[in-house]
Amino acid sequence: MPVIKQIFALADCNSFYTSCEKVFKPSLDGRPVIVLSNNDGCVIARTAEAKALGISGFEPVFKYREIIDKNNVAVFSANFTLYGDLSSRVMATLRQFTPEMEIYSIDEAFLSLSGMNIDREKYCRNIRNVVKQWTGIPVSIGIGPTKTLAKLANRFAKKDPALDGVMDLTDHSRLDGFLEKTEVKDIWGVGRKHSKFLNRHGIQNALQLSQADDNWVRKHLTVTGLRTVEELRGHPCIQGDEAPPPKQCIMTSRSFGRDIHAKEDLEQAAAEFTAMCAEKLRKQRSKASLLTLFIASNSFRDEPQYSNSVTLSLSEPTDYTPRLLELTRRGLKSIFKPGYSYKRAGVMLSGIGPGNTVQLDLLGSCRESPGEYRIMQAVDAVNARTGRGSLKYAAAGTDRPWRMNQGKLSPRYTTNWPDVPVVRA
Repeated sequence: MPVIKQIFALADCNSFYTSCEKVFKPSLDGRPVIVLSNNDGCVIARTAEAKALGISGFEPVFKYREIIDKNNVAVFSANFTLYGDLSSRVMATLRQFTPEMEIYSIDEAFLSLSGMNIDREKYCRNIRNVVKQWTGIPVSIGIGPTKTLAKLANRFAKKDPALDGVMDLTDHSRLDGFLEKTEVKDIWGVGRKHSKFLNRHGIQNALQLSQADDNWVRKHLTVTGLRTVEELRGHPCIQGDEAPPPKQCIMTSRSFGRDIHAKEDLEQAAAEFTAMCAEKLRKQRSKASLLTLFIASNSFRDEPQYSNSVTLSLSEPTDYTPRLLELTRRGLKSIFKPGYSYKRAGVMLSGIGPGNTVQLDLLGSCRESPGEYRIMQAVDAVNARTGRGSLKYAAAGTDRPWRMNQGKLSPRYTTNWPDVPVVRA
């Protein structure tokens, strides 16, 4: 039996997107709910009730129109502003229960329980109750001596109602039984290709994988696979940082709600995407020296097709939105062709480096002034406080004929003053 030196708890929000929608609509409790992707095309989140009806994830919603109508399924367009804000609230709540926390995704976080003299299951049930009370979001928590085992425990915590949302796999006497119940395809870090390969070699479950020969695993699954095996054995091998490293590439792209033909409309869309990229760039305190713009016509139409891209560079890296907007305008001018039905566009920033260590150009003339820096600070602060898009750039226009189809969009309850729920006593 290994000596337990570290204890991880994985807190994972249950069906996060649909849970966010249900927070402000208690009448949805017990009713099947689904959330759709951009342009309301595919199902990206489902409640247990929706899954029971046979609605699969990442499938076109039109396939389930009859099921939706017949079973009164509640349908929502993806409201990422709302989901992002509620995620921040959940993470802020979780942070109060641990000295170390690693945010793994928008709805998952690893909490360190190492060195804490506590009843772990009782402690984690209290965490669940507080998160639910403060944010309205239900979470399940898996506990283990490694991140892989904590992830595995979380899976059982979600599937078995008798566990009341918490599962502890630090007890080695129980571990083998749960590993044997877990198919290799359900192990964190084992992809579809590797799971099929393991099945062909007689390894069907996590217990068999944990007992595999190290040299064989290293040969066929590489060092990464061997780390997973060690984690299944209770030996922590997967490290993580509380703060993820800055992104080296930032992109915003969208399919339009309807085809657009006018260059002016395409300019507005590209300007909006550029502004969004620049905001993300400043948020991680970086600057970029390359901007790539791409446009594409509607490949689903039986008509002439066209797509193109262009990459432009700056002599000095920047995070100043107006300068990037000028680059976008120049790029679109060079690749736009009239006479096509444009369906998609995107902007990508690269050549990214730290904002405080910029390599200057001796002959450069685009160095940012303190005033420009303060303008960007003010714009970001207003949009953070009152909701993205409260302050917009004129280049992005006001009519936005290219915006996505979001016919089932719920209000931004927590970030937009007009959408804040009103309670009347």
